[in-house]
Amino acid sequence: MALVCTVNDDGTSGLAPISSVWALGCLLVLGLGATGQSARDLAARPELVAGFPDARDRSRVERPAPLTGRDPVPSGKPPGTRFETDKFAAAGVGMRAPQEVAPPRVAGCPLRSEARAVRVEADGPGEHVVVQTEVVRVHAGARMAVPGTGHVDPGLWTPLIYGFRHCFGLGRQRGRSCPSQTPER
Repeated sequence: MALVCTVNDDGTSGLAPISSVWALGCLLVLGLGATGQSARDLAARPELVAGFPDARDRSRVERPAPLTGRDPVPSGKPPGTRFETDKFAAAGVGMRAPQEVAPPRVAGCPLRSEARAVRVEADGPGEHVVVQTEVVRVHAGARMAVPGTGHVDPGLWTPLIYGFRHCFGLGRQRGRSCPSQTPER
């Protein structure tokens, strides 16, 4: 799971929890609801920051979930969703300055990727938007970094994982893949 920060039409910062995100090298792919403000923001201003919370901090993702930056609230949103101009404040989530893009970084997320969208397109039925991005800067907490490298120690990062509308963390390590450049634990 991730918290995605964008820039709204009026220059304020947008914040949205997302459950569909994966990475391949410097490519980060996101899935967003087509009616959300984040999809609209990225079509107009193709920069974002994805903050990846620790599995023990599920509330950081849940607090902004019932909020939307769209007014009026789109009809496809879950019951109880309400419009909020400052989702960061309403969700109690802090901001940090970015280095390469305009949207802010989410404070408290141990891993954050600043990225630029290279493709934003609707899926077949138009219910979702698939966003392909190029990561231009990664910020990792000092305790997660492998000293002297640009690598994150996967044994020290416990990402929040979304599976069939439920949140999970990681279990014990089962091994490492052949191309891994970090030591096995």
